[in-house]
Formats: sequence, C-alpha cells, structure tokens
Amino acid sequence: MLQRVSQASVSVDNAAPITIGQGFLLLIGIGRNDSDVGFSRLARKVAGLRVFEDSQGKMNLSLRDVGGEILAVSQFTLYGDTQKGRRPSFSTAAQSTEAKALFSAFVSALVAERIPVKTGRFGARMSVELVNEGPVTLLLETP
Repeated sequence: MLQRVSQASVSVDNAAPITIGQGFLLLIGIGRNDSDVGFSRLARKVAGLRVFEDSQGKMNLSLRDVGGEILAVSQFTLYGDTQKGRRPSFSTAAQSTEAKALFSAFVSALVAERIPVKTGRFGARMSVELVNEGPVTLLLETP
C-alpha cells in the first residue's frame, strides 16, 4: 500500500524516529505465494508514479520529479483475513524468514531506482505517523 505523504515517521522501541519529508509511505505485506519476480518493475512503477501535483494542481509529477523519499514499513497485517470470526487469520502471510528476505529484496529494488529509502525494523512493533496528502492511497501488487 502506497500513501503520498508530506511527512512520515516510524519509531521502534522508543528510539529516535526514522523520518522522511515529502514522498511515499509504503506499507509492505508479503504473502505466502509472493516472490521477487517483478520487484524491479514494481520499484520502477513506484519511482515513476505521477501522483504529485504540478503547478496547475494536476497529478503529473513523480517521486523523482519532486525529489521525494520513501519510508518502507513491513506490515504482515495487510494479509489479515476477517471473513470468519472476529479475530483475523494471517495464514496467507509469508513466514517471517521468507518475508524478511523478500522485504529486503524489494527495498534493494527501490534503492536501485536511486530514490532515498528508509525503513522500519522488520518484525518489530512499530509506531507509524504520517500526514497523508490528498489523501492519496494506492494499492499496488507485483505483476
């Protein structure tokens, strides 16, 4: 999930927050059937998405165009299934070891696009703050 932000931060274990200014907060869920196939293409798409406003107020500018940053946060709860009962099932989320490797691979693909990327800490309990501009929120999936 991508959110266009004017600022975002993530804190782990009461440490100083990791912050970005204008850019994207990416909440990244990794499923059991996911692989790194398509990560390069998805990273190019993220870097080139024209969702920032130009001088006429139209969404014509990309993250590169505005000199934005990315804050990438792993979030397995995106795979929470609430169809049955009152407690979500996370059976379709990838196992931690596999998900961590795939999360790192996707972050590497983003870095290869020459976009500044900061991350939370995989598997940690984190506090995320953001100012969603627009609001603009998009759901992205690997091709």
